[in-house]
Amino acid sequence: MSRLAPLLSDSRPLARRRPVMAALSLFTLVSGCAVGPDFTSPAAPDVAAYTAQPEAGAAAGGQQLQAGADIPAQWWRLFHSEALDQLVRQALDANPTLEQARASLRQATEDLNAETGGRLLPSVDANVSVARQKVDPSAYGVPVSELPPPFTLYNASIDVSYTLDLFGGNRRALEGMAAQVDYRAHELQAARMSLAANVVTAAIRQADLSERLAATRELLDAQLRQQDIMRQRLAAGGIAEADLRNQELLVAQTRATLPPLDKQLAQVTHQLAVYLGQPPAALGIAPLRLADLTLPASIPTGVPSALTRQRPDILAAEALWHRASADVGVATANQYPQFTLTASFGSQRTRAGDLSDGVNVWNLGLGLVQPLFRGGELRARKRSAEAAYDAAAAAYRQTVLDGFRQVADALRAVQTDAQAYQAYDDAWRRAADAERIAQGRYQAGGISHLSLLDSQRQLLQTRVARTEADAARYADTAALLQALGGGWWNEPATPPATDPLGKRVTAVP
Repeated sequence: MSRLAPLLSDSRPLARRRPVMAALSLFTLVSGCAVGPDFTSPAAPDVAAYTAQPEAGAAAGGQQLQAGADIPAQWWRLFHSEALDQLVRQALDANPTLEQARASLRQATEDLNAETGGRLLPSVDANVSVARQKVDPSAYGVPVSELPPPFTLYNASIDVSYTLDLFGGNRRALEGMAAQVDYRAHELQAARMSLAANVVTAAIRQADLSERLAATRELLDAQLRQQDIMRQRLAAGGIAEADLRNQELLVAQTRATLPPLDKQLAQVTHQLAVYLGQPPAALGIAPLRLADLTLPASIPTGVPSALTRQRPDILAAEALWHRASADVGVATANQYPQFTLTASFGSQRTRAGDLSDGVNVWNLGLGLVQPLFRGGELRARKRSAEAAYDAAAAAYRQTVLDGFRQVADALRAVQTDAQAYQAYDDAWRRAADAERIAQGRYQAGGISHLSLLDSQRQLLQTRVARTEADAARYADTAALLQALGGGWWNEPATPPATDPLGKRVTAVP
């Protein structure tokens, strides 16, 4: 019944709303109770924390997990990158998957509008017909000496039909369709949040692969320089041939890592182009650099008990459960009688000019349809609807559990990523100190050029590992914000519009 709110709260002048209000009044008077279960949204779970570990406080690496803090609608702006924000906005504007989700929502909304008008209000049709007829009165038991000549019959009438919703079958059907609209709306919101997270993750991975590819090429150059020196030393008898062969193996192994990195970079670039609604060859945006992003110092984690009202996938599962509940009511109402009121009035004349003389034909009728024997079909359909209801309830509970698991996994990933980054950063700093000392010793003549190159190689290797660990922190931070729901509920509210008939028109984001 909440779907009637746009009609009841219509601000149009009373004179213009009288037909709609009269129809609703008639509907209320002739309608009885609605059979079947009355669906209510499940209560928020009594959950105090996402995981067994505390979420609040400091995560290694300088990030703070703020329990209870709300997530902004445009959470990707927490990375303070205008280029990243531009990518996300472009994807939200041009992605075909979002266009499909918007169209599906509009379709579900218009289906609801159509069924609302057809089920809540009487159907009124105007008929105008012309027929050339010849009548034999004797066929009706009226003897005549001479058959009347053929004549033309003109007919103009209005037919009215209305099915009384005494047991709520129509209301349950509309309730189910309204739940389908809610499902499509939540699916659209989930698609928007997933797209934003996918763009952020793809951009971060693109930056990671680009930097790792550049560092690996530098590492290969350093190893090749080492190899050249070792060849010279082998010719001079300074090293064994096995040492050179080991170095050549190292060079070959490093060179073999370049094509996979190059392939992954191309693939993630192509995927990013598709997210933006472009062919892969049309993407002319240079990869971001991790240095251009700012890792959020504070990560809002919200309230665990509110997760079921924030994740679009959980809300979508609830809408499907609601629809299954309404289907049980429809299947139950189909077992009860259906009453239909019909009326018709008009004018039938043998001359077209006489149609306006007044009403000379009319009828009123009341029809009753009571299922008597359907071979157990109606009871079986009710049991089927009840089984579907139980399945939707179980699917909802599973979706809730999966949502909490994803948040718990993401929280743990953020914590362990910070620890891993600290370890790799410490190794990189130690390698940088060792390379700096080697530079000084080499300039003083204390070590060979080969030893200097070896320290540079170790520095480049730790740099590659540190870059990968750094990218993981950004990606898992984005995954956590998405798992928490993405903050869509903080977007500016757009009230649903109504068309001239007062029907619900869903505002499409």
